[in-house]
Amino acid sequence: MKDIEIKSIGLMSGTSLDGLDVCHCTFKRTGGKWAFTLDCARGYSYPDDYRYKLGTGAQNMSAYEYVAFHSEYGFFLGERVKEFMEEFGVKPDIISSHGHTIFHEPHKKIMYQIGDGAAIAAVTRVPVVSDFRRLDIMLGGQGAPLVPIGDRFLFGEYDFCLNIGGFSNISFQKGDKRVAFDISPVNYVINHYCRQIGLEFDRDGLIARKGVVCQPLLDALNNMDFYKQEGPKSLGREWVEKFVYPLIESYDLSLEDRLRTFYEHAAMQVAAVVKANAEKTCPTLLITGGGALNVFLIERISELSGADVVIPDKKIIEYKEAIIFALLGALYMADEPSCLSSVTGAPFDNIGGMLFKI
Repeated sequence: MKDIEIKSIGLMSGTSLDGLDVCHCTFKRTGGKWAFTLDCARGYSYPDDYRYKLGTGAQNMSAYEYVAFHSEYGFFLGERVKEFMEEFGVKPDIISSHGHTIFHEPHKKIMYQIGDGAAIAAVTRVPVVSDFRRLDIMLGGQGAPLVPIGDRFLFGEYDFCLNIGGFSNISFQKGDKRVAFDISPVNYVINHYCRQIGLEFDRDGLIARKGVVCQPLLDALNNMDFYKQEGPKSLGREWVEKFVYPLIESYDLSLEDRLRTFYEHAAMQVAAVVKANAEKTCPTLLITGGGALNVFLIERISELSGADVVIPDKKIIEYKEAIIFALLGALYMADEPSCLSSVTGAPFDNIGGMLFKI
């Protein structure tokens, strides 16, 4: 296996709808081991109409409207990347786009990542790889999570890698296999209720900190069937809308108590996974994603899990998923798998993605 160097731009748009993350990384594979440098990164907010369409609006579109928005959003991504390249003076070998998850029902072999990679390539004139989940799902896997390959190659010194975005997901090494799965919804639910009072999120957990736990609701949340399933398993907005919102709203609670109870639920689920899989008394737990900036949530996870919580540099917190998607582009170029069967449940590792090249 020869040594290589690949410059890659990664695009990430998560279910929390807080915007588009873009980063440029230089990846080097030396002696079979990958290392990276984060060269530059920035975030782009979504216009209000995009936030709506990428949230629930797309579900109500006609087939024609949906395809049209797939193209429109692809050109939006392409224009942002073009701006990014001009601002920072970078020219990557590959652009790797996550797209935005609209449908994710792997048990039905249904998924869709909106944001046409061909449009990105047309605008930027750079090769683009996108649609990473489809092959894995067609093989019978979950198509998610995709981040664990990056956890293994780039952050392998930590016992657990936890990302907290719209949903929380975790990965860790078990013998010679990387194990990973979604744990629970987090910011997808928190932000949903904050928007009802005109806020985009609960800064530092200040609203939740004022509330008290509703024990019956907490017990009901913790007893949902998903938490009894063995991995590989993944979550999507469909599950939240069908099961979580109705359950929470069946209790007449203030916003403070509603959020406080949900924070406890999210923290308890993380703690349960860490405790069940820890091989030492105080494992290291790397936390990234927007939830890593939520002071109160991190306090609860730290106390309940007993782990040595590590909050990295803010750039890593904010852009870790974009960095790993940049890595997926590099892996595609290197002809190495990006979907791990031990994570997704597919019959074998596979190289996901569709390439668009001028």
